[in-house]
Amino acid sequence: MDLGRSLDEGLAALGLDLPVPVRERLLDYVALLAKWNRVYNLTAVRRPEQMIARHLLDSLAVLPYLRPTRILDVGSGAGLPGIPLALAREDCSFVLLDSNRKKTRFMTQAAAELGLENVEVVTARIADYRPATPFDTIVSRAYASLDELVSAACGACAPDGVFLIMKGVYPLAELDALPAGFAVEGVHRLHVPGLDAERHVVVVRPT
Repeated sequence: MDLGRSLDEGLAALGLDLPVPVRERLLDYVALLAKWNRVYNLTAVRRPEQMIARHLLDSLAVLPYLRPTRILDVGSGAGLPGIPLALAREDCSFVLLDSNRKKTRFMTQAAAELGLENVEVVTARIADYRPATPFDTIVSRAYASLDELVSAACGACAPDGVFLIMKGVYPLAELDALPAGFAVEGVHRLHVPGLDAERHVVVVRPT
């Protein structure tokens, strides 16, 4: 399978026109992830052709909702969605946070090999993380329930910031459980090319 063609077709379906060097580095990231995954078990997705839709396009689908310029990716794991977003938005700074040292080692190496000067990798639990400056956007992909994430990360969010919480099916049961001081601004269906599964992003703001 031609991974470049799959990526180009997926980006076109998302309405994203990324420069050729960015698209090439997205493919380089997939190659790195596939290589490290054989030893470190970073993701259950094994085949690079599946990573295009399930990792790259799935991550980039939230790009229109991203609020610049400081972004925190909570529970980034193998760098998702943080690394694809950082490649697409070099004008923004990203902190990729995870408590698993094996995964943060991979993210640090990937950021170095991809030349991502706008990425900082931090090994910590979100409940223990105290940034010097709050973030404009806090994004998370399949990390925890809405109330758990917002409660743990609320101190890292700017007063006019936003949470982008990526979910599969519409999280109806979670929407009413947000902690005081936060409200759901919207729940948007994401159409990820090549992915036969529901995807949504929940937009939460401080009130």
